[in-house]
Amino acid sequence: MEQQEIRYRKGDIIELTIIDHAERDKCFGKTAEGMGVMVSGILAPGDRVSAQVYKVKSRYLEARAIEVLSPSPDRVEPVCPVFGSCGGCKWMHVGYEAQLRYKHKKVTDSLVHIGGFENPDVLPVLAAPDALHYRNKVEFSCSNMRYLLQSEIDSDELSKPKTFALGFHAPGNFEKVLDLDTCYLAKECMNRVLNVVRDFALERGLAPYAAKAHEGYLRNLMLRYSERHDQLMVNIVTSWHDAELMQALKERLEVAMPEQQMTLLNNVTTRKNTVATGEQEYVISGDGYVTERLGDLDFRISANSFFQTNTRQAETLYDQIIAVGSITPEDTVYDLYCGTGTITLYLARHCKQAIGIEVVESAVRDAQMNAELNGLSNTVFFQADLKNFHAMQEALEPYAKPRIIVTDPPRAGMHPKALDTMLKLQPERIVYVSCNPDNLARDGKEIAARGYRMTSAQPVDMFPQTNHIETVACFEREG
Repeated sequence: MEQQEIRYRKGDIIELTIIDHAERDKCFGKTAEGMGVMVSGILAPGDRVSAQVYKVKSRYLEARAIEVLSPSPDRVEPVCPVFGSCGGCKWMHVGYEAQLRYKHKKVTDSLVHIGGFENPDVLPVLAAPDALHYRNKVEFSCSNMRYLLQSEIDSDELSKPKTFALGFHAPGNFEKVLDLDTCYLAKECMNRVLNVVRDFALERGLAPYAAKAHEGYLRNLMLRYSERHDQLMVNIVTSWHDAELMQALKERLEVAMPEQQMTLLNNVTTRKNTVATGEQEYVISGDGYVTERLGDLDFRISANSFFQTNTRQAETLYDQIIAVGSITPEDTVYDLYCGTGTITLYLARHCKQAIGIEVVESAVRDAQMNAELNGLSNTVFFQADLKNFHAMQEALEPYAKPRIIVTDPPRAGMHPKALDTMLKLQPERIVYVSCNPDNLARDGKEIAARGYRMTSAQPVDMFPQTNHIETVACFEREG
């Protein structure tokens, strides 16, 4: 007699064990009958959970976790009291060794299932020396709508005003902000500034920005910290400039943090968005920038320029690029998507000439300034669209062909035309730096199809407590 097929309905309560992580912050498990289930909730592989089905598909179910019946051995107690409400950290409930294991599996799975690589040589993840307080840049948002924690809703007692919040946006909510006293990924000096600015804003009655109405004065607090030079940048983003108010804030910060070397800026924007950049910038005190050191190179970082957010792991990442690239003093190396030139300049100390290519004009200017700052004369930076091979070919005519190309594309990966341009240059070796394993696998598959062999993939953990992982992959031309 055939076993009767079990049919699931919306609203059913099921029990299952979580097997793996899935996309969009979900996890994956199977019912006792082998039906796949995508489960939302703060979960870890190894958790035994009860969940309620909210969507029934022909081949799988979608469900929300109700209760963890027996916890995974990988679970730990999160240090942050608002973990789960704040969207900044996704994996703080998981031990760090387990996080590294998950990230290694993610890179391997992407290369196998998306890239079609058989038994890829994925090396052990290079762990971050600091699993907490590692970020050198943090952007806090200000809102007139404070996100209320469930404990506040249940007790009906508010310890803070509902109409002011300075912290991070609640996940999926562009209006409401979770008011924070401490971010456990930020440096300690950043958390001190956060509380000084909040107290100052509340005392002065500064109107927080209302995203829907596009009204209010205080928009963002963006902080940068130079670990090697102990310099702090405080950038207040507002809807208009108030010189007297900024002077008063400067004095408050100096009293609160007298030993801290600091520059205070006021970026002003009238745009109807919550991005922490301004159309005008006022330097209230200090130089208006911080200088950070990577290896033996200094980089001047302004309020709106890009710089890796984990200084110590950026050095680890760049050292891996040098190592797998096998760069010699006779080589010409191209650095695609070079941004402000950090990788290009790091490469320049090891090769004959390093050429950085970037489409954003302001980034090219920053890169040229950083080259001058470090006295490196064997670098060239130019603005070019990688999707236009003929324009690229013309611009590169005066220079030697590259033996090695380093590409560090945005999270979306390389545009197919940009990838084609890179492959037409026919380097002996391609070093692909990726912050998205799926797109590394997708682009890697095309690189392999065009006559290259992937020799290694080295994951580097730049972002502990999150599901993000950086990978340095090396491809060598066959024949």
